[in-house]
Amino acid sequence: MRHKERFLFPLLWLATSIATPVIAQEKSSLRLGGAVRFNYNFSDWKPDNRKRGGDFGFDVFRLNVSSAFRRFTLDAEYRFYPSASGGGMLKHGWIGYTFDDRQAVEVGLTQVPFGIQPYTANNYFFNLNYYVGLEDDADMGIKYRYRHGRWEATLAYFKNADITDFGSNRPTSPDRYAYDLGGRNKETHQGNLQVIYRFGNSVRQEVGVSALAGGVYNLDTRHTGLRTAFALHYVADYRAWNLKAQYTTYDIRAKEPESTSPATVEMAAFGAPYRVASRADIYTAALSYTLPVGKAFLDRISFYNDFSLLHKRTKGFRDSYQNVTGCSLSAGPILAYIDYAVGKNHAWLGPEWDNAFAAGPDNGWHARFNINVGYYF
Repeated sequence: MRHKERFLFPLLWLATSIATPVIAQEKSSLRLGGAVRFNYNFSDWKPDNRKRGGDFGFDVFRLNVSSAFRRFTLDAEYRFYPSASGGGMLKHGWIGYTFDDRQAVEVGLTQVPFGIQPYTANNYFFNLNYYVGLEDDADMGIKYRYRHGRWEATLAYFKNADITDFGSNRPTSPDRYAYDLGGRNKETHQGNLQVIYRFGNSVRQEVGVSALAGGVYNLDTRHTGLRTAFALHYVADYRAWNLKAQYTTYDIRAKEPESTSPATVEMAAFGAPYRVASRADIYTAALSYTLPVGKAFLDRISFYNDFSLLHKRTKGFRDSYQNVTGCSLSAGPILAYIDYAVGKNHAWLGPEWDNAFAAGPDNGWHARFNINVGYYF
């Protein structure tokens, strides 16, 4: 009998094991994507460029990673630019947690909630807000978002800018995607608050107000100045039409050595810093019309005109202008921007780089015809 029990118990254990369902381990979802883009430009202020009939070359290769596990999320984007434009750089990368359908939080290199999200323009060049660090910018910190009905509120705290060597005495690295304070000044302890209200049925509308206040730590004086900014924006969608308008004002008061002019500060991105007016108002207006096509290889075309003005609140400084007229074409995974951009006292649209957004010594109009083509996957 004992011999039978020794034989019977293992069989019962084996049968129970087979009959019991195996609970699969919960796994996180993972999605990979990216793009490869190339760019052609014809710039009227570059004699050699004009003689060659423009230049055509590599723009960027980017990788996107997103993941989700229960209430946790992850989203990151890394970009590879030519070495002359800063090389490799993390555009954003954050870990999120969704409390419910109203509340969520993001921690890491996350987008600053300021102005129209994610940006005010339709074209390849963005608008002037971007060039002074107030558009499509991600910083290191924590962001909380609350949505209820037609209202949305976002509160954020950023310890420092996106790429930082804050513990050293070196200038801020210009090898970054979004413009931040550069040179001997570093962004620190920045707070942001944004409130948005959406309304309308046939005409979907959005109004929003944004506020920013943060420290400007100077490596030479070891004192912290103040940076403030305020924006009021409006967005409207009516059928195929879209309108985006925004007013922005900012004031940067750095505690720099007395030998440095307080009227300008250094900004840095894409491997090359320049100076901007420390106090200015920015006006932007962007209008677009999207035409569905759905024939041959073309899915849709969006026509647009984006205008922006940087009014410098310093006597003797000349204002900066930008206007881009163009269209974007979508064909499956292909997205192309065809732009005719004109600028005045604009670092990216003219021969003057260092002080175009500061004193504006050039004060002439210049034009660039640009075609950017990308394959997205």
